Amino acid sequence: MLHAFPMYAYIPAKDMARARKFYEEKVGLTAREETNGGVVFEFAGGTACFLYPTPNAGTSQASQAFWSVQDVDGLITKLKARGVVFEDYDMPGEKSAAGAITAGGAKAAWFKDSEGNIMALIEDLSAARR
Repeated sequence: MLHAFPMYAYIPAKDMARARKFYEEKVGLTAREETNGGVVFEFAGGTACFLYPTPNAGTSQASQAFWSVQDVDGLITKLKARGVVFEDYDMPGEKSAAGAITAGGAKAAWFKDSEGNIMALIEDLSAARR
């Protein structure tokens, strides 16, 4: 039933000013609107996320959200140039020169935002073969 509707991510922030600066200056996002003490950022395909204030930011040990991308390695290089620091997880799979892990039909990389939230870039390699 819910598969017919868009889904949006919530991104928690302990310090809204710091988090907004990270997403705008380092990740390159543009705020669509400010609402209810938070900020909405829009993405491709009509999707969006809501960056909101909470003392619980950075407490999850799993990814908060991921971007479905076409060139993980190229984006790693561009984001590193803007100051984004990528995580180096000990995981099975082949590691690219840029640091992405290829396994299970996908190439992936992870970084933490200014609040300690884990974010991911995922490239579906099976889609490229279709």
